Formats: sequence, structure tokens, C-alpha cells
Amino acid sequence: MSPTASSPAAPTAPRRKRSVVRALLRLWPYVYPARVRVFSAAAIAVVAASMGLAMPLVLKWMVDGPVADGDTGGVWLGGLVLLFVGLAEALLFGLRRWLTARPLARVEANMRDSLYRHLQRLPVTFHDRWPTGQLLSRATGDLQLLRMFLAFGLTFLIVNSATILIGFGVLLAQDWTLGLVLVLPVVPLIVLCALFEQRFSAVARRAQDQMGDLTTVVEESILGIRVIKGFGRHRSQARAFRLLSGELRDTEMHKARLLAGIWLVILALPELFLGAALVLGVSQVADGQLTAGTLVAFMATAMVLRWPVESMGFLLALCNEAATATDRYFEVLDTDIPDEPSGSAAEASRAAPEDPPGDGLRLTDVVFRYPDAPPDTPPVLDGITLHVRPGETMALVGATGSGKTTLLALLPRLHEATSGRITLDGVDTATLSRAEVRERIAMAFEEPTLFSASVGENVLMGGEDADEAALARALRVSQADGFVRALPEGLETEVGEQGLSLSGGQRQRLALARAVVGRPRFLVLDDPLSALDVHTEARVEAALREVLVGTTALVVAHRPSTVQLADRVALLSEGRVAAVGTHTELLRDNAEYRRLMTGESQLSGGRGRPSPSGGPLTAPSRSA
Repeated sequence: MSPTASSPAAPTAPRRKRSVVRALLRLWPYVYPARVRVFSAAAIAVVAASMGLAMPLVLKWMVDGPVADGDTGGVWLGGLVLLFVGLAEALLFGLRRWLTARPLARVEANMRDSLYRHLQRLPVTFHDRWPTGQLLSRATGDLQLLRMFLAFGLTFLIVNSATILIGFGVLLAQDWTLGLVLVLPVVPLIVLCALFEQRFSAVARRAQDQMGDLTTVVEESILGIRVIKGFGRHRSQARAFRLLSGELRDTEMHKARLLAGIWLVILALPELFLGAALVLGVSQVADGQLTAGTLVAFMATAMVLRWPVESMGFLLALCNEAATATDRYFEVLDTDIPDEPSGSAAEASRAAPEDPPGDGLRLTDVVFRYPDAPPDTPPVLDGITLHVRPGETMALVGATGSGKTTLLALLPRLHEATSGRITLDGVDTATLSRAEVRERIAMAFEEPTLFSASVGENVLMGGEDADEAALARALRVSQADGFVRALPEGLETEVGEQGLSLSGGQRQRLALARAVVGRPRFLVLDDPLSALDVHTEARVEAALREVLVGTTALVVAHRPSTVQLADRVALLSEGRVAAVGTHTELLRDNAEYRRLMTGESQLSGGRGRPSPSGGPLTAPSRSA
């Protein structure tokens, strides 16, 4: 949880000038299935708007005809025609709405589904870099904005543009001199709108990124509410929230000022020229150069065009925000998901000889460096070579930062090795899909994650085909069957978000049950018993021995009791394998291992002398 107001922004590519149109065109693959309805709705809206432009022509006929001639029947006829045109226009707009509502909701759902599936497939390194709030804001707020643009902004941009073009054609046809007066402000308006688009795009992007940062702070504060309350940090978190909220408010105010400025110009400039056209038209009527009906029709047409012209500022802003939302959406979707390792890792895999079948778990010269680390950074893992024989359990021991958890993450390909080979029963994992690798390997993490589902559903995530007997066995092995029976609804009890309704030890036991329920061929455990009391730990270890007999396992351990589950132990030091042997051998022959297991001081030189504090340090390291 971030204690400061500055939440890390999502990584972005260097900014470059981008076209709003080009950005919005990327939505076409999602809109394509609904293209018939969308374009039909736009065409209907154009027809409806054109019917609105027909009203001034009816008025011209009425003023120059029935009104001038005193024909009451003609006036009634004209009124009925206007009523019919108005009703038809309203019905057509209703039909447009009906045509677009469902397919555009489906477009939003499909885009959200694509984003979610892509996020699930992205490597762990991506999720390490991106704040959760940034991803949430893209999956919710940005997609809602895009739906509003497709349902409202895009349609009215087409309709209003068509209405303006048709309307100016009608104006010029009625009187070209008056029409030219109203056409004159078009050029400066286009220039001003282009300048507005450039400035508004940058501000819109900043606002949406700040909303993502704010979402991250809210999400972290909710998940970390126990820490905040436990340390009395609610005031500092409130200050952090207010600071980010204030930055977002200032950016939104900047947007509002830009929008107010363009609206002022769009509203005021046409009004000035409309007034000039009215004065010129009245003088022409007085001179007999123009009929009163033509002037009425001209001014009525100009009034019909007011909304399309005035709305262009809002529509331009909406287009820019939608283009920004599209850019943000595709920033995630454009992140590559490499199916297989590339470069030296793949070449080494192809060049190395095949291991004999049934060879257990083997790592050969494995090197790992984080993809975004500087080239001169030392690798996290450097030349790891290990062999866990079939059916053998190997404990992985090392000080904090030695690379134990990173090494475990390479096995199911949560991270990809920079170079070297990892084989499962003689099969190189680089030649398998991630799904195939993860079908063979089950994991239990030190920090267990449970989902908002029942206890049974959480455990069965580790084995979709597991039956009730396998579920009961897994709960017995993890010593979770007792507390599960005591829950209000047993296996059907909902554990709540993150499983925080359970204790740390209960969550850890359920995570262990999830790892063993599918009877995996390979089992990877990251200090799976760290949250258990000594009595429960002893019972779990006794039950685990039955499971480990038929499984090839690699277990990160910090307690001597957990180490003794293993047949052999590998000592990891500064990203390298420093020693391999049994617990007894390493305890006798390796000073570093002895310090880790017994807690004896480095100052004692590994000869078992007491620590500088005066007593032996019997508690082993608990760090990952």
C-alpha cells in the first residue's frame, strides 16, 4: 500500500503526435459486427435531421402563400404538415436509439472481455509494473466513455456534420448573399477547433491517467484497511487521497476552461454573423429584393443549424476523450504475449541434448534477469543448475534476496528464463505451452490468495477434475478439514474478498489444499507453513509426507522442521547454488547453512558460539 500521495503511473511509450481519427479507427474490429445497425441508425438520424430542415421550407410556403393570401385552410394544412414532420422526426430518433442500444452494449462487453482475457495471459512482470487502479480505470471508466462516444458522439458527429452541410446548401439556395454571410465564420472556426483539439487531447490524457492513479490509492486503501486502522494512518491516507483528488480536480477545471473557451467562440461568432445576416435580409425585404417568406425560412433554417454548430465543441471534446480512452485501452492490449522464450534461451534449448524420460525436475545453467532491468545489472539468478530426481523432495534454503521465490516463479513460467534450460521429466518447458507446463506443476505461495467464492471452489481451482474424495483428501493433508467443518456452511461458506474473513493460517492451509488436490506430478511450495503454529505445522508435515512420496517437489523452507521433509537441500546464495546435500551434511559442513538454520551469529565463525546478545538464536529466518 502506498503511503504517499504519489501513486506510480502506468508505463507508457514516449508521446508522439497522434491522429484522433486514426486512434478511433482502431475500434472498428469491435464495431464491425454491429455495423449494419450502427450505420442504419446514423442514416435514420440524418433523415430525421433533414426533416427538421424541411420545416423552414414549409414556413416559407405558408408565409408567402396562405398567410399572404389570407387562406385559412392553407394555414391549417401547413400546420398539419409541420405536426406530421415533427412527429416523424421524433419517431425516427426513437428508432435510432433502439437500433444502437443493444449492439453497442455488446461492443462494450466484448471489449471488456478482450481486455480481461489479455490481462489474464500477460506475464507477471507486466502486472508487477502496472498499478491495479490504472488497469481498473481502463476496464471501467474508459470503456464506458467509449460506449457513450459510439452511442451518442459518433452518431451526432455524423448527423450534425450532415445537417450543417445540407443546411448551408439550403441557405445558399434560398439567397446566396445571405448564405455567404453565414458561411464566412466557418474558416476561423475550423482553425480554432484544430488548436483546441491539440491542447484538449493532452489535458484529457492527463485527467484519465490521474483518475487511474486515484483508483489505485482507493483500491490499496480498501485492501489495506486493517493496516491503516492498526497504525492509525487514516489521516495520512486521507491527505494522499485529497492531494491526488485535488490534482484531478485542477486538471478537470483546465478541461472545463478549454471547453468553455471553444464554446464561447462557437456560440458567439455564428451569432454575430447571424445578426448581420438578419439586418441584411430585412433591408432586402424592405427594398423588395427578398420575400418575407424567404427571410422567415432563411432565419428558421439558420436557427435549426444553431444546435449542430453549437454542439461541435462538446462533440470535439468527446471525440478527444474517446481517442484518449482508445489509446489507453490499446496500450494494454498491444502488450505482447510471447508464446515461447526467444533469443538465447530458445537457442540454448534447441542446442542442448534431450534429458532421459522420467528425469524429474532439472535446471541447467539457468540465468534470469528482469526484462526491464538495465543491461549492466547483475542477474537475479546466475547459472542455476539443479536436479530434483523423480519422487524426490528438495528443500530450497537461502537468505533474504538470494532468489528463491524468483527461481520458483520460473518453473511454471510466471517469468521466462533469460537463458538456460528447465525440463520436466526430460521435456524442455520452452517447447511446451504455458498451459501445458501449469497442468504438470502445482504451486502454493507463502502469501495465499483466496477469491470471493466458496471454500470448495477455492480449493478445486487446483484441480478442475477432482472429485469429492480428492477434495476431502486435500483438506485432510492440509489439516483444513476441521476448521472447514466448523464454518457456518462448511465447504459452501463464502470466504469473501481475498479470504480476509479467515485467519492467515487458515488461508495458508486452503492454499496448500488447492496445490495438492489435483495430485500434481510436480509440486512447488513457497514456505507453505510459515503462518501455522508448531502443533498444526507438525500435523500438516506428517500428512504431507504421504503426498510427497509420489510427487517431485521443490520446497522453499526457513524452519528446520520443514527442511526435514526433504530428501536433499539446495543452498541458494546471491543467485547461485552454493551447496547441495542432506540437511545433516550441510549443517555439519556449511557455515552459511548452519547460520540460516540455527541463527548463530556470523561473528561466531560458524563454530556454534552464542550470539553477541548472550544467548543462542534458535529462531530461523522467516524471510522469503
